[in-house]
Order: sequence, then structure tokens, then C-alpha cells
Amino acid sequence: MHNKREPLLHISKRGAVKWYSAWLIRLAALVLAMLVCALVTTLTTGLNPLQIYATMWKGSFGSPRKIWVLSHDVAMLLCVSLAVTPAFRMKFWNIGAEGQTLAGCLAAASCMILLRNALPNWAIICCMVVASLLAGALWGLIPAFFKARWNTNETLFTLMMNYIATQLVAFFCVVWESPKGSGQIGIINQQSELGWLPVIGGQRYLLNILVVAFLCVAMYIYLNYSKHGYEISVVGESERTARYVGIKVDRIIIRTMVLSGAICGIAGLLLVGSTDHTLTTTLAGGNGFTAVMVSWLAKFNPIWMILTSFLITFLGRGASEISKAFSLNQSFADILTGIILFFIIGSEFFISYRVHLRGLAGKGAKQDV
Repeated sequence: MHNKREPLLHISKRGAVKWYSAWLIRLAALVLAMLVCALVTTLTTGLNPLQIYATMWKGSFGSPRKIWVLSHDVAMLLCVSLAVTPAFRMKFWNIGAEGQTLAGCLAAASCMILLRNALPNWAIICCMVVASLLAGALWGLIPAFFKARWNTNETLFTLMMNYIATQLVAFFCVVWESPKGSGQIGIINQQSELGWLPVIGGQRYLLNILVVAFLCVAMYIYLNYSKHGYEISVVGESERTARYVGIKVDRIIIRTMVLSGAICGIAGLLLVGSTDHTLTTTLAGGNGFTAVMVSWLAKFNPIWMILTSFLITFLGRGASEISKAFSLNQSFADILTGIILFFIIGSEFFISYRVHLRGLAGKGAKQDV
């Protein structure tokens, strides 16, 4: 009889990992990613990796304006990430944040264009706030209703809603185009500034940052210290258990998605009314999809999402700066970004699982990794 050899690797589920241990693993993954990026840079371009990293840093922190732009981009990504988090905690996979944000953008732009000759500025802004919240909420309500009523696939449904929102925005961009034939709206109410949200402290980005900071704290309290947050967690753990204890699951699904959509609507309002003052199909900037990774990496914790939003935004801006500074195409910058994200996402495996190596010294001995 042949002795059955023990496998080289054993994978087992870890118990609860302390928060500082988890972040040490992530930090180690980030260091390894930087080393691999340095190797790839040297082999493919011959450039000094330290120059690459210095350029990434300069792209985000090289001037006060760059710092403000970085902070604003982090805030807007964080806003959309906060929006999808309640649904994700409920295990409702909302992939429609991009469309929900565009719905908020379209509603805000509609008020600015259609009401500029009918209402004073303060009334237009009030209408913009209400319309954006309702538009985003409606875009979240529709897939939630079908999920609660007929158990449709929320991933495909919310993804489909993105395309509908994009085409609606494209249609109205042609309807309201200026100048005619351009297919673009341009700056809305540029002369009168009707519907433009106020500028705080002389900084055009400060209002958005303050609003998102408030939403972050409010979402943390809502998810962790409110009855609604508790019900979301119970539904996410087990719908059967939730129904058994008397929680009306269908109502929770609809209520949570309305909330998610409304927060995306706020993001759309801030983009159109506060910073960009225009409407395009790309105004959301892909944040609706990036937010999925931000929320997941932070384990659906609104506070940790500040760090993950910063990391993703910093990498994106750094990659663009590398392309400009060294006359490299965007693909090389995307390769570096992809390597770093791969290591960071891979580190989550080692946070959740333990790998045992078969010992070399003696039969059956193992070594943890």
C-alpha cells in the first residue's frame, strides 16, 4: 500500500481578526505591490521607480489646487460608496449607482434650465434638491419593487437601469444643446448663475466635501445605532430569520434602496449644482462602479471607506500624472494601478483565511502563513 501524502497547502477559515492585524496585512500587501511596480517599471521603461512614485505624489499633492481637487474627487467617490453600502449590507447587489447618480444630475439640470425664467434662485435650488432626491430614489425604487414583488435579479436589473439613465441624459443633452448642433449643453446659466449652489469660504469644492462628511457620519450612525440599520443587518444575514422574527423583508428592501438612490441623487445634485454646472453622460465619472470596490474593501464600514476612497482616487490621479510627465500612454499607468489593486484585493484573502504549509522537518508538521 502506498502512503497517502499530505497536501502541500491547507487553507482554513480564520477566526475574528483584530482590526490592527487586518490593516497590517493590507499594509504589507501595499508594500509588496510597490516593489512589484518598481520591478515592472525598471524592466519595461528603464525609468527610476522612485521618480514614478514621486510623480504620483506630486500629481495629488503638488499644489493647493491639486489637493482641493483630490479632496473633492475623494468626497464624490465616497458619497456614491455610502449610497450603495446599505444595500450591500442587506446583500442586495446594487450595481446601479451610476444610473441613480445620473438621474439626480438630470433632475438638477432640468430644474436649472426649465425654471430659470419662472422662479427666483432660492426656489430653483430648493426644487433642485427635492427633484434630485426623488429622481435618485425612483431609480432605486424600481429594481427594489421588482425584487421584493417577483424576486427578480437585482444585479442585472440595476445594471440595466444604468443604460436607461445614460440614454435619457444623452437625449436631453441634444434637446437642450447649446450651441445648436453641438450635442452638448455647455455651462448652464453661466451669466445669471441661477441654480448654482453657494460657494463656501471662496472654495468651490468645500460645500461638496462638507456635505459628504456629514453623510458619512450620518450613515455610520444609521447603520450601527439605529433600528433600521439593525433590520438591514438581519436581512443580510438571513431573510428567513428576518421573516421569523417579524421583520417585513419586502419593506426593508424597498426602503433601503430608496435611501441608496436618494444619496446617489445628492451626488448628482452636487456635481451639477455645485462644481460642474453642466450635464453629460460621463458626469458621474464611473464612480457608481468604483464604489462597489470601495465599499467592499472597507467591509461596508463608512468610516474605513474614507481611506479606501482616498486610495483609489490617489492611484487614479497618480496614474494620469505619470502618463503626462513621462510621455507614457495611459495603459502603462493603468498597469501600475491594476497591480496595486490586485495586491490590495488579494490581501483580503489572507485576512479571511489562513494558509498552512506542509512542514519540511517532520511528517505532518505545518507552518502558518
